[in-house]
Amino acid sequence: MAQEDYPGDMVPADAASAAAAAGDLPSSLVQRADGVYFKAEAPAALLQAAANQVFLSGACFRGLDYGVFVRALYGVGHELPEGMAGQPLWRFADDIVPFPGGRRDLYKSVRIVGGEAEYYFEPVFVEAEGEAPLPAHLDFGEFVADMWSKGIRFGIDAPVVREAIASGKVARLIVARKLPPVPGRDAAIVEVSESIHRSNAPRLLANGRFDLHSFQNRFPQVKAQVRLLRREPPQVGTRGFELSGIVLDPPPPRDLELAAVAGEGTVVEHHDGVDYLVSSREGFINVDSKSKRISIGPKIISREGVSARTTGNLKLDGDYEEFGEVQEQRTVEGGNITVHADVFGNIVSRGGTIALQKNLMGGSATNADGNIRVSGVASGALLQSKNGEVVLGKAQNCVITGSRVIITEAYNCEIMADEVLIKLAAGCAIAARRIEIDSAGPRKQAEMQLHVMVPDTSKYDDKLAECAARAERQEQQAQRCKEQMDAITADQEVRNYLQLASKVRKQEVTLNQEQLVLFQKMALKVGPSLKMVARLQVAMKEAQAAQQKEQELGEHVYRQKLLVVGGARCTVRQVAGDMVVRKLVFNPDLGPAYLLPPKEVKLRVRAALGTQQPLFIGSGGQFDWSGSAA
Repeated sequence: MAQEDYPGDMVPADAASAAAAAGDLPSSLVQRADGVYFKAEAPAALLQAAANQVFLSGACFRGLDYGVFVRALYGVGHELPEGMAGQPLWRFADDIVPFPGGRRDLYKSVRIVGGEAEYYFEPVFVEAEGEAPLPAHLDFGEFVADMWSKGIRFGIDAPVVREAIASGKVARLIVARKLPPVPGRDAAIVEVSESIHRSNAPRLLANGRFDLHSFQNRFPQVKAQVRLLRREPPQVGTRGFELSGIVLDPPPPRDLELAAVAGEGTVVEHHDGVDYLVSSREGFINVDSKSKRISIGPKIISREGVSARTTGNLKLDGDYEEFGEVQEQRTVEGGNITVHADVFGNIVSRGGTIALQKNLMGGSATNADGNIRVSGVASGALLQSKNGEVVLGKAQNCVITGSRVIITEAYNCEIMADEVLIKLAAGCAIAARRIEIDSAGPRKQAEMQLHVMVPDTSKYDDKLAECAARAERQEQQAQRCKEQMDAITADQEVRNYLQLASKVRKQEVTLNQEQLVLFQKMALKVGPSLKMVARLQVAMKEAQAAQQKEQELGEHVYRQKLLVVGGARCTVRQVAGDMVVRKLVFNPDLGPAYLLPPKEVKLRVRAALGTQQPLFIGSGGQFDWSGSAA
């Protein structure tokens, strides 16, 4: 709706002429017939100075586009209109016109509180000398120029002011606001690995089911060269402006470096302009609660114990040390495992040492490649070491297997190993290649049974028999060749020729021409016999060499047999009650016998005597038996 012109809106001609002659335009401004332009290449400070020069010279901009004006002077606000960006000139007004004092008096003072400018709009009148006041309208371009002179050079709310001027209503409005600075973003550390946090959710198995006995990630562990954290660099904020146009800088963002949280086992690496905290070795993540440093080590130390509430079943790739109890039906699987409290569950080591500082009660300890040591009592437990020794202080009602078993006291246990060393054994069934017991006897209804494990040597015996038979055949062949040679050389003519030929070679006899002819005739006559003797001699030597070879092979096989059999030994220094000792034959080609399942171990060592002749049955004295002596 077009605004009605009032007589007071007209600017006197003399005033206009005076305003136009106020001075030349600043270099950063271009005035053309189609409007007023800013030079896009001019810096903001120069554009602000140009606007200030125009306003202070008693002029203003008519048809002012305040959005382009603010964007050019301060670089904030709405983007430039479409098609203007990238142009050398930015049009922001229709014209530069005078702003005489009579019109300036129409604009009242402004009230500034808390970064906001408040203006009271009301009808305005132009006073003329000798005439009644004439009604007039305010102008937005003049309003901006007046506010500039009053110190408000930024933040005018152009739509509000234009609406208030157009309506002509009385109103007290906020006409300008300062622009607060927008704080930037502080540098931050962002997690890039999902395995860095402990998760007590049920473990998801490969088949899609959940293992309700295990947690997803109770002790976070990572491989080497895994990115754990990423540094997000700080981002500078956006500056603001006071109503006066003074710049309000945002607070500088805080910076931080990953080195502040890098502990042992981690390194800071730079990739594609981004800093990462990377694990330098495989291990378990530990976060220091005080320094916040992240370190990675090969060992887990826990003081919470192992139960369905605290950890669930544990399957670890490294070493583990536990100061709490391992409760029933809980399993701990790892490398070197040390438990300082009682164990009622299952300890499984893939290699290393299992060290139980207290008792193993009703649980199990199995080690694929290493030793098992229990400082306290093992009761009703299973202890298996496939390639290592088992050392116990006291064992009751246990099944124990290993390459070497050392026990101080053993009661009602089933034991199978290569070597067993026990100080006191009562009511036990023991099978081993080498058994050494200080004192052995029965316990209540359980008898004391010892099984000396001797290897099955039938293949060695068969090999020895084959070697002996082949050696005998070669000896007979050599003897036949010798007898044939003796029969040929017993002929008178052959014997005479051999004797004469020997003397001729030794030059004991010198033959004349006639004798030489006769000697040659003798040689022709006995020649076939001599060739036969030579062939027989070669055959006899071949037979003798083959005989010697078979004998050497037989000696080698015999030494192998002694090596296998000679390791069997059983020594009991004191027989303190009924005890039975017998042999237990096993096949060494099938691997160590102690690798049998626990149930089969119990059946083998507790089997009835049957018809086998025992090595010892008695209730006193001592016993010492060696496989090599037998």
